[in-house]
Amino acid sequence: MAFPLSSSIALSFTPSTPKRRFFSTHFSFRFSQARNQENATPFQLKFQCKASKEDFLKDHSQFRNIATSFNLSALINGRMKLESVIAAILIAAQVTSPLPLAGWDFWSILPANAVLYSPETKLPRTGELALRRAIPANTNMKAIQASLEELSYLLRIPQRKPYGTMEGNVKKALKIAVDGKDSILASIPADLREKGSALYDSLIDGKSGLEALLKCIKDQDPDRVSVGLASSLDTVAELKLLQAPGLSFLLPEQYLKYPRLTGRAVVELTIEKGDGSSFSPEVGGEPRKTSTIQVVLDGYSAPLTTGNFAKLVTDGAYDGTKLSCINQAIISENDTGKTGYSAPLEIMPLGQFEPLYKTTLSVQDGELPVLPLSVYGAVAMAHSDVSEENSSPYQFFFYLYDKRNSGLGGISFDEGQFSVFGYTTAGREILAEIRSGDVIKSAKLLQGQDRLVLPNES
Repeated sequence: MAFPLSSSIALSFTPSTPKRRFFSTHFSFRFSQARNQENATPFQLKFQCKASKEDFLKDHSQFRNIATSFNLSALINGRMKLESVIAAILIAAQVTSPLPLAGWDFWSILPANAVLYSPETKLPRTGELALRRAIPANTNMKAIQASLEELSYLLRIPQRKPYGTMEGNVKKALKIAVDGKDSILASIPADLREKGSALYDSLIDGKSGLEALLKCIKDQDPDRVSVGLASSLDTVAELKLLQAPGLSFLLPEQYLKYPRLTGRAVVELTIEKGDGSSFSPEVGGEPRKTSTIQVVLDGYSAPLTTGNFAKLVTDGAYDGTKLSCINQAIISENDTGKTGYSAPLEIMPLGQFEPLYKTTLSVQDGELPVLPLSVYGAVAMAHSDVSEENSSPYQFFFYLYDKRNSGLGGISFDEGQFSVFGYTTAGREILAEIRSGDVIKSAKLLQGQDRLVLPNES
């Protein structure tokens, strides 16, 4: 995977020649890989050299024969050439820099913003976090959520945790919630406002609300802070779901013929071992012949994909389906012969208000999806056998994300290439025990039937 690159390097060079005082040389330059040759401009270096003393070097004959294409005006005795210094600096940059300089066409390099993703890339690493961020909601609720989620990163700091910063974040969230109460409640439909008001009160000063979270932070108890934070974020998610009773965008007219899910749904899959063996026992229990997995479908970001999957579930299309383990995925086989709609590839990019159709994302250009594939237990549709612009009408897979087999920043090499439509939220541990030949004994739509819109009901 290629990443356009921009960087800045500063070097100080001092030779190790014994008993000889040498001047120090400092230079900095920026470089980037050009996207095309047409826009290329010459690569420029700026050097600044400064002598420490006037008499630091008398004999420089040993440096005269080093070949180089750069000439600098003499700083010593008025006209000395520093070919050797520049050559040494460039060699040092090539040897010590981890950047892939070899083979680059330096004369066609343009300045550009770096698109290398560091391990700090704020990509959701759990299905719960990705699903919470995917809910379209009031801007105040989004701000409260962002302020609270920052605590998750602060809690990872070992030893002395920044409790002062945590307290500031929670106070900020509390102020937004109090000042924006009318706006928050007004965003909830009238028939759900009573429930929303109760959730709001719980968020402010409930047993697991923001006031209680502040007390845990003041007591500097990281375990209680973690539990309180999770409870507060769960309440935030519930309020956001009340604010989003349906889709926040209009589907293109040509796609109204497909089933669609206008919100969230929950599917439960019961998995049975194909070879007659058992799944690991639950804590204090017995080995299990079958295990259940729950998947939350996100119609807010992928209404067509989730609609097709939910309809297949209600039609019993996955009952008795065999599973196969390939690479980092568990994929369903089409044993039943039942198929759904070959919906277009559907991906919602971050920062956009509606999904893209029949278009993949360019991660190397900074495009990331609202529902990332780079999460263990992500659920996505396979590509159609006919065209990669469409999803399979039947075949889905669980993605077993492993950051050891991913690119920079822990992003999957397949990120932005498939229609991710949900995440495994219960039974994730079962995924590691599934083997080729295991069977989906049954699939049921536990929640969300009222959000499923079929074509003849449109």
